[in-house]
Amino acid sequence: MTWHHLQYALGLARLGHDVFYVEDTGAAPFSPLERAVRPEANLVYLDRVMARAGLADRWAYCHLQGEWRGLSDRRRASVLSSADLLVNVSGVLSRPESYRGPRLAFVDTDPVFNRMKLARGDRAFSEMVDAHDAHFTFGERLVGAPDTGKGTWLTTRQPIVLSEWSAAGPPRDVFSTVMNWRSRKKTGVREGREHGEKDVELLRFIDLPQLVAPAKIELALNHGKTDDAPVDLLLSKGWRIVDPYKACLDLDSYRDYVQSSLAEWSVAKNGYVEGQPGWFSERSACYLAAGRPTVVQDTGFSSVLPVGEGIVAFRTVEEAAEAIRDVATRYERHSEAARAIAREYFDSDKVLSALVEQALR
Repeated sequence: MTWHHLQYALGLARLGHDVFYVEDTGAAPFSPLERAVRPEANLVYLDRVMARAGLADRWAYCHLQGEWRGLSDRRRASVLSSADLLVNVSGVLSRPESYRGPRLAFVDTDPVFNRMKLARGDRAFSEMVDAHDAHFTFGERLVGAPDTGKGTWLTTRQPIVLSEWSAAGPPRDVFSTVMNWRSRKKTGVREGREHGEKDVELLRFIDLPQLVAPAKIELALNHGKTDDAPVDLLLSKGWRIVDPYKACLDLDSYRDYVQSSLAEWSVAKNGYVEGQPGWFSERSACYLAAGRPTVVQDTGFSSVLPVGEGIVAFRTVEEAAEAIRDVATRYERHSEAARAIAREYFDSDKVLSALVEQALR
């Protein structure tokens, strides 16, 4: 999530824009290591990340109690009142109606599940979305009139600052991914069909490691957040499991983990498989930028992105196994294609230039 948001701020700054980062989620500042609310530790982390991005004195963070940190109240008010554009990525600003100085753009990075909220009449979420002047979505097949009363959705993708991912060395002989077993306690329902999490889909591919041996598939699996993953079952079926809190906890170790992998293999959330929105993971885009091919479950992105080399989409266990074999056999070809796709479709210069132009229009 740090890379997800940082590449917006960093990418906009590298385009020459005057950039500030504002975080006002309404959520408690959670420490993953201690599994507790630790606001000071999170503020230290945020300050360090912003300094690294050249934004040391250009961030503001709001506690649950309404206490702001970072920019002074006066400077924050001045920045927000004079800004041209405020990009609300993933709804990180839970009260956009409070920021009426700039033009407001909402970036929907969770298209199927957010559409379900809108469709079922979630008033607070609908009002938050409607407060924006422009609406963008990672669901590239869901363009047109949104399930909200204002405007139309425009398509966008995760911006990748390519120079941050280009220094990958020789990889380990492993297909990997970083994932939650579940991130929601409840399963969503749309048009009478359940839309679940990655646990639903991964169980469909439970025998895959035995089909592709000696190829190795490794999951940096967060499995204790809402429901426990069947780790013993996964291990017995040949999956390699690592602790993401040890393997890829911070900015650098996450990037190292991606770059050290031969390629990515991953299922998608069941809701994306059912809904086929054309969503493509920001994590997978980072793999591509590092020259690491992605073998990923199709969510409809095969109709908007090039697939077959660099990105290999699958729907069945048999297709997943064949894709892994093909990537292992023709690795250099797939690696070159991965970098080419990242340059053409996810380069932050292109993605963010288009977003700013459309949002201000």
